[in-house]
Amino acid sequence: MTKKYDKKIIGYTTGVFDLFHIGHLDILRSARSLCDFLIVGVTTNELVSYKHKKAVIPFKERLEIVRSIQYVDLAIPQYSMNKFMAWEKLKFNIIFVGDDWYSTDKWKEFEEQFKKVDVKIIYFPYTKGTSSTLINEILKRERTEFLRIERTRTQNKKKKK
Repeated sequence: MTKKYDKKIIGYTTGVFDLFHIGHLDILRSARSLCDFLIVGVTTNELVSYKHKKAVIPFKERLEIVRSIQYVDLAIPQYSMNKFMAWEKLKFNIIFVGDDWYSTDKWKEFEEQFKKVDVKIIYFPYTKGTSSTLINEILKRERTEFLRIERTRTQNKKKKK
């Protein structure tokens, strides 16, 4: 009789998770279905600004939102874009990445590094029609339109006086 080898499969993914939406939830759900324990790195404000962007939701709140998702076993700060450094610390078996990174020079390098330590990379398709960037652009347009209407309304009131 052979003894059953019972090893947990640890998965890892990262993201800003700003303006949390269904695409985020789908990635976390899908990732968790492919591992026994899912660790999620939430990008810090400092790392977001390194990419010349700014999160709408503060880091601590984004981290708390991700921690509250039932598919997430552990949510931690992501201080670096270096995924191999994360592996050296966390020793995950699978890393889940958006397919927008597929075939980029940076990920070709990570693929070589992860191959040497038997880490599987799974690329998830980007959620079409939904993204935090898109939501933020829509909100900005709506705010701009609202302010334009308010200015017009204020100007019209002044003219009537």
